[in-house]
Amino acid sequence: MVGWGFLFGAVYAWMRRDRRGAVVLGLLVVSHWVLDLLVHRPDLPLYPGGPRVGLGLWNLPAVALPLELLLYVAGVWLYVAATRARDRTGRWAFWGLVVLLLLVHLSNLAGPPPSDPVTLAWFAQLQWLFIPWAYWIDAHRDNRP
Repeated sequence: MVGWGFLFGAVYAWMRRDRRGAVVLGLLVVSHWVLDLLVHRPDLPLYPGGPRVGLGLWNLPAVALPLELLLYVAGVWLYVAATRARDRTGRWAFWGLVVLLLLVHLSNLAGPPPSDPVTLAWFAQLQWLFIPWAYWIDAHRDNRP
């Protein structure tokens, strides 16, 4: 993950000429592994072919679910604190995405599992649609001074 974080940060720095942003984005890539460490069972390799680690909080839903909600709320708060809506799209599309992501997560928790692997694969691929939506929203928001 450190390699992927460095590569992602380097590409961003090259494209945007923003060193600070590149460092932040590179660290965010690495942080994904750290957050996975909390919830995964011991299936995350420390290095290719190395020992596998994980604290397995998914086995304790009373701990994992509030932690996930706290991290989600913290992420939304950080984004709102760092940006401001430039127009109605920046305001309403953003909050629409926040609510939809929360509803999708809650439906995953409360609903039945997918009926077969193909259905699961299609829903997993449809999640890529959130990326252009988030990009569109971000284009309608400005960084706070």
